[in-house]
Amino acid sequence: MEEIFPLFSGILLLLWSFLIIYLLHVWWKPESCRIKLREQGITGPPPSMILGNIPEMKRMVSQISETPKIDGCLTVLPYFQHWTNNFGKLFTFELGGIQLLYVSNLELVKEISRFRSLDLGKPAYLQNERGALLGKGLITANGAVWSHQRKTIAPQLGTEKVKDTVKLMVESGDTLVKTWEQIIDSEGEDGIVEIMADQHVRNFTSYIASKMLFGNDHHKGIKIFPKCQALINAMGGATALGIPLSRFLPTKANRTAWKLSKKIHGMIMDIAKERIGSTSEDMLQVILEGAENGELWPLTKDEFIADNCKDVFFGGYEPPALAAIWGLMLLASHPKWQARARCEVLEVCEGQQILDYNMLTKMKVLKMVIQEVLRLYPGVALASRQALQEVQIGDVQVPKGVGIWIFLLALHRDPELWGPDADVFNPERFINGVTGACKSAQAYIPFGLGARICPGQNMAMIELTVLFALILSNFNLTISPNYRHSPKFGLLLEPEHGLKLLVRKI
Repeated sequence: MEEIFPLFSGILLLLWSFLIIYLLHVWWKPESCRIKLREQGITGPPPSMILGNIPEMKRMVSQISETPKIDGCLTVLPYFQHWTNNFGKLFTFELGGIQLLYVSNLELVKEISRFRSLDLGKPAYLQNERGALLGKGLITANGAVWSHQRKTIAPQLGTEKVKDTVKLMVESGDTLVKTWEQIIDSEGEDGIVEIMADQHVRNFTSYIASKMLFGNDHHKGIKIFPKCQALINAMGGATALGIPLSRFLPTKANRTAWKLSKKIHGMIMDIAKERIGSTSEDMLQVILEGAENGELWPLTKDEFIADNCKDVFFGGYEPPALAAIWGLMLLASHPKWQARARCEVLEVCEGQQILDYNMLTKMKVLKMVIQEVLRLYPGVALASRQALQEVQIGDVQVPKGVGIWIFLLALHRDPELWGPDADVFNPERFINGVTGACKSAQAYIPFGLGARICPGQNMAMIELTVLFALILSNFNLTISPNYRHSPKFGLLLEPEHGLKLLVRKI
């Protein structure tokens, strides 16, 4: 017993020493960054030692009581507006040990957009706290491995590939249309039925993403979709980031995320292993070839394959689905624009049964509608970066390790940039393109900015055009009285209670 006690005391002392050193690191590292920023006149809300500004953020979110209007100021992440009122459009705040610089200053956004050095990359927390979902693929990687991933994947999303995919998009859209027609025929009174649109839209985008990624194995890939959706639901919101050691704790949410991530990884690799000697031309085959050459470190070959498949699949179905859901909500809420877009679609398609790429490019009204949807409700509402080395961006010296957040809703709805109707759905503002809609093209970044801009933006625009064209040419939409407008930001900006529409066949 006498021998055990000193050993126990030594272990306890070692643990306490480790904890003190860790806490000092958690406090001092962001504090040293704050000092460098304060010397440049950049301040922000004072953080607590361990959790930073997380308690204050949670308190402000809990105090939101009003129901937002469809055309009105959107009070998502209210702390940003509160701190902007107090500190301006450039301030610093902290999520646990993560020091962040909030930017809605247009001039600085322009500088970030022009920045091409690999010293400004994606934040480490994307691979740490969000690693179960995003892994180390194209969305989160930095440096040479990111460059290799980009060169591997981006060409598969270019204009010619988009043209080749239109037939697939129409096929998926026709399935949705037939499903809605069957629901109306079997359940509709007076030809009208209430439909919860969310799952139908996600079925549309996930089929396209699965077919593009896995080709003839898409029926296997589509089985990954519900597990991806469950994994998204298991991940926390913005204030779950940065809490020291929280990602290692065996909480129910973490255990669920770990299990789902492992399962998804296994399902992707099972499909990949069957490709030995294959001559397929889908994106999985391109990723498999990319795993055999180029810079992979710090990824293994299996991680390169599975994580990039996850990123392509996630990015290819969830953000476009949310954009489509918000777009259907806005079209159903604005019957004049719905009628105007429908009239254009029917005019362009007159005498032709099947949509093709050339027809889609002629739908100018629908393009304006989609641009306005993405302005008001960008699914990926935060553009994030991190200084991998100390970098100079405009007049600001950003210390190494500091993250940068650009909140798209603040930029996209700023009356100084968009005019007094910035919160109003008005696609007409885009009649002369983005440059004619606001004071600067950099004030509109629904697909991100700079070198890390989404390579699938053209694919997403055409995909949305196909879906809206098919729905508008077959159905009239109105908002259900049971719809509750409650935008919620977790990983993405989504309708908290889903989208309920009253759908009538034309």
